[in-house]
This record gives sequence, C-alpha cells and structure tokens, in this order.
Amino acid sequence: MATIYQVSELAGVSLATVSRVMNNNTRVSEKTKQKVLKAMEELGYQPNSIAQSLASNRSNSVGVLVSELHGPFFGDMMSAIEDTLRLEGKHTIITSGHSDEERECASIEFLLGRKCDALILHAEAVSDEYLLSLESRGIEFVLINRYIEQIQNRCIRLDNKQGGYLATQHLINLGHRHLAYISGPKWKQDAQERLQGHKQALADAGISFDEELCFEGDYRQSSGSKGFDWLRAHAPEFSGVICANDEMASGVMTRARQLNIDVPTELSVVGFDNIIYASYLYPTLTTIDYPIYEMGRMAAKYILKQVYEKKNLDIKSIFVPKLEVRDSSVEAV
Repeated sequence: MATIYQVSELAGVSLATVSRVMNNNTRVSEKTKQKVLKAMEELGYQPNSIAQSLASNRSNSVGVLVSELHGPFFGDMMSAIEDTLRLEGKHTIITSGHSDEERECASIEFLLGRKCDALILHAEAVSDEYLLSLESRGIEFVLINRYIEQIQNRCIRLDNKQGGYLATQHLINLGHRHLAYISGPKWKQDAQERLQGHKQALADAGISFDEELCFEGDYRQSSGSKGFDWLRAHAPEFSGVICANDEMASGVMTRARQLNIDVPTELSVVGFDNIIYASYLYPTLTTIDYPIYEMGRMAAKYILKQVYEKKNLDIKSIFVPKLEVRDSSVEAV
C-alpha cells in the first residue's frame, strides 16, 4: 500500500506540499498540483483521513447544530450544507438542540470535542453572550436564522419581518379586514420578527391589532388546530388566518375541514416557509417562500471561504422572502 512518503519522493516535492494538495490548499501552483496528483495516481495512493488531519491540523469535518432532525425545513437545510461541503471533500457531523439552552450548549461543546474545523449553528435558545464567547475563544462558526449585531458578518438570515408583512398585506389587498394570526413561540427571534411584520402591515392599512385575534403556537401542526379553535372561541368573525409557518397553517386547514368550514371561500389561510408539501395540500397553500436550502448552501460557502481558503466565493448574508400565491387565499366576501 502506497504511502505519502512515496508520493512525495515520486513527485519530487516535500511532504508539506503533498499535504497541501490533498487539502486543496490554494498556495500550491497548478503545475506542482498536477505532479502530485499524477504521482498519487501512478502509486494508487488513497489519502488517509487521519493522516490528512495530522498533516494539515484540520479534521475536514464541520459540525452542524439544528433545532430538530425531523421535518422538511431542517431536512432541506441539512441537505444543502452536506451537499455543498461534500463537493469540497468535507464532512458533516450533525446534532440537535431541540430549542433548549442546556441541550444546545451541550451539543455545541460535543461538536467542538470532535475537533470540528468549524460550526454551522441554527441556535435558538443559547444566549447572545454564549455565542459571542465562541468568537472570543477563536472558534470559527456561522449562524443561520439569527442576528447578533456584534457578529453580523457571521449571520446568514432571512428578513422575517418583511415576510410577516407580505403575508398580512396579501390578505389586506384581497379585502380582508378581520385577520387572525397564529405566531410561533414568542421567545424566538424569528417568531417575534414575523409578528412585528404582521402588526406593521395592519398599521399601514389603518387596522388596529387585536390581542384576541393572536394565538401563540409552537410551529407544530397540532398548535395550528388548537389555535384555530381558540381564535374561534374568542373572536369568531375573522375571515383570514396568517400562520407563522406552514405546519401550523396545515393544522388550521385540517381543523377547518373537520368543522365544515370551506377554505378558501369561507376562510383564507396563509403560511410561512414554503416547505415541499405546501403545494400539495388541498387547497394548495399560499405562503411566504423561505429559501432555507440556499441559506444552508450559503452558510457552508461561508465556512469554505473563511476556514478552507476558498477565496473566490461570494457570501450573501440577508435573504429576501417572496409571496407564493396559491389557492388557499381569495378575495373577501
């Protein structure tokens, strides 16, 4: 079995140069790179990941923290990250924090203990201070769907407030004046921003925000159904419901069907995220497109640029949501 020493000897270069080629280091000239690759091919050399790590002081692995492992939203995000990194010969180690501060801290420290070169974090519960401390420790990381001003260059985020605004504005433009809202957990930054957008759209249209028309959900389908029942008991006159994600919107539609309330002729519904099944619901769901796959790719590209010296990559930090109009929303009667 060929060794890195034999590759070095055949190519006529140092061990360090072979290591740089194996790790796609840009400091190696194309001519030298081809010499090393040719030597590896002639010898049938297969790089050993442990040897690569020792030679480069890199594990070639990136730790990923997500809130949950289930569901299409996080599935798209994880796929985007893994696909992008694997193309560059990097691997991912994935763990979940379940939106719990203690679990998120433990998961982050676990990833660091696995000698990950960098971290991609969808962290909701840990404090800003904890995340700032990671930077002070010299740890490379990037945040998805979170904004901290002091480290804004590390934040890949959606304009959630604009998304909330667009969802509500859509129904207002259709003539709806009595609108209910089912939010995500209000301690979460994205839920707060989407609700702010909803309130701003109401204010711009001269409509007062009514607490009786707002229910706090948990982003799960069941809380959409529960929220719909609560809203009907407290303020039954609304003609439209805006939900802070598609899962809760599907819960509203399911419960409305059980109560023989027709969507959209009797009730218009708008979601948020544009997850894959939004276009397969009946009726198809009007929603706000959340480009989470592209954001996952961007987070991976940020790590490739900052940690693995892929300097030719352009990084986009703020993504703009778009309204996807389908069949669940119509003009008010």
